This record gives sequence, C-alpha cells and structure tokens, in this order.
Amino acid sequence: MKKNIAILMGGFSSEYKISIKSGNVVSKHLDKNKYNVYRILISKEKWVYLDNEEKEFPINKENFSISYRGKEIIFDCVFNAIHGSPGEDGLLQAYFKLLNIPQTACEHYQAALTFNKRDLLSTLKPYGIKMAESFYLNLGDAIEEEAIIKKVGLPCFVKANKAGSSFGISKVYEKDKLKSAIDIAFKEDDEIIIESYLDGIEVSVGVITYQGAIKVLPVTEIVTENDFFDYEAKYEGKSKEITPARISAIQEENVKTCAKRVYELLKMKGYSRSEFIFIGDVPYMLEMNTTPGLTEESILPQQAREAGLNLSELFESAIEEALR
Repeated sequence: MKKNIAILMGGFSSEYKISIKSGNVVSKHLDKNKYNVYRILISKEKWVYLDNEEKEFPINKENFSISYRGKEIIFDCVFNAIHGSPGEDGLLQAYFKLLNIPQTACEHYQAALTFNKRDLLSTLKPYGIKMAESFYLNLGDAIEEEAIIKKVGLPCFVKANKAGSSFGISKVYEKDKLKSAIDIAFKEDDEIIIESYLDGIEVSVGVITYQGAIKVLPVTEIVTENDFFDYEAKYEGKSKEITPARISAIQEENVKTCAKRVYELLKMKGYSRSEFIFIGDVPYMLEMNTTPGLTEESILPQQAREAGLNLSELFESAIEEALR
C-alpha cells in the first residue's frame, strides 16, 4: 500500500513564498510509485489541499484529514517544509504529536528552542560551544546605546530573535545607526539579539538522520558580494555557496564535530543546518535552522548532492525516519 504523505508549505512568516518553493520541490522529487503526495498550504487565512489544478480542498483540523473525490484521506506522515512559524517554532510539531501523526521535523520542544536564537545559544553555552558576545533587548526596553556598544563593540549585528532568511538583520558600524537597526529588527519580532561582529570564514553545516544514524553533510562556505549574508545574498544571487568549503582539514573536522555535538546535545531528529564563523580554526556558532530551504539551489540539497544523495533520497529518507 502506498503511503499518504502531506507536504506542508506556506506558513505565517515572511518566508511564505520560499516555503512554497521548497514544498513544490519536495512534491516533485518524491517517488509517486511509493507515495500518494498531497500539497497542503497553511496560512493565517486557510488550511487547504492543493490538487494538480491548484483547486483547494479544506483541511479538517480535528484529525488533519481531507475529503477528496468522495473519500476521507488520512495521512500516514507529514513532510514539514514550512520555514518560520508555525512549522519551525514547534506549533505544528505539537499539534501532530497530539494527533499521533508522524512528521519529518524535530520535536516541538527542539523546534521552539532552536527557533529562538537567544534561548538556543544560552542552552549551548554551558557545554562549551563558542559564540559571539551578545546583548538582548525586548520591545519596550530602554535602549542604552553606550551599554550595548560596551558589551558587543562595533561593528555589530542587530537581529530579530525569531525570524529566518535574514529578515530584520542589520550590520551597524556607527553608534548613531544603532537605533534605526533596532527599529528594523523590531518590525520582525518583539525580541532582538545584538551580537559582536566575528571576522572570519562563514560556513553552513547540514546534519541529518539518515538510515537510522546521524550523518554530517559536506560543509558549505558562504561568500557574499554584500556586506553580510542577507536576504538579497541568499535569494537574489548576491552570494556564492561553495560546497565543499575551502577550509583546512582541521577546520573541517572541528566544525563537523561541533555541528554533530550540537545535534546530539539537543536530541535532534530530522534535518538541521547550522551556521558558524571561524576565528582561526575554532567555529563560533550563530544559529540552527530545523526547516532549512529545500529548493534545488538551497544549501542542504547542495550538501546532500556532494555527499552522493539525490533529492529523492534526501526527502524520502526523512519520511522513512519519521515512520520508523
């Protein structure tokens, strides 16, 4: 019997369109001889199944089923391709846990933790994971520019705490530009993190569970034409993503060891993609993504191809792990 697979895409965040691209790529590459594939669009306005003609059929949220061609379709597994809320922050993971439906992403606690950059870094720091000096602000807090600069220095990065794809991020060189950068970040989130600038090679490391074991994928080097790896660099061709990264053997070993250790410490499952910057041979962690981009051009699929996995193998492995 073929398994019924729901591919979730869309979401509530600025990454809505990127998620739809990811979901469509997953749908395209799953083996239709093994799986009945259903694209499910989730937005603030509606939860619907999109058929091949883009006709919409509503989701019954009580049991996450659809009525289609006179039948009730129950799903064997959910493939989560939603970047940002509610797919990457734990909300949908908890919902599917309550319904007892297997899903491909990490568990709800790990999703909520990793989606919150401040909480993730605070959790990992006691384990000796290196990271930039940081300063936290919540909406409504007094902004004491001198205290911020004393802690993190200049230049520094101002980031939305819970946002992906570099939305709400600015690099600040001068004290008088700090307030406007903070305002930009607060448009994305009511919590922000301000971090010291780390001057070094930036890399991205995918870690997945594959055939029952943790697998660290080849490292990708990020080289941007812009001042940093912002939205334009990520999605509008203003960067080079070089896989495998042009780093030394000791750097590669150190960052792969660190990425795997973080995956294990957090009791992760499914996909993860963590970002690091090298200071000398030491990787400093920036963040972890648990629903990384899954288009043909995205970093995790690039790394999988370098490791000898095609997209069908990559995507189907996530489903088989969830069903295991």
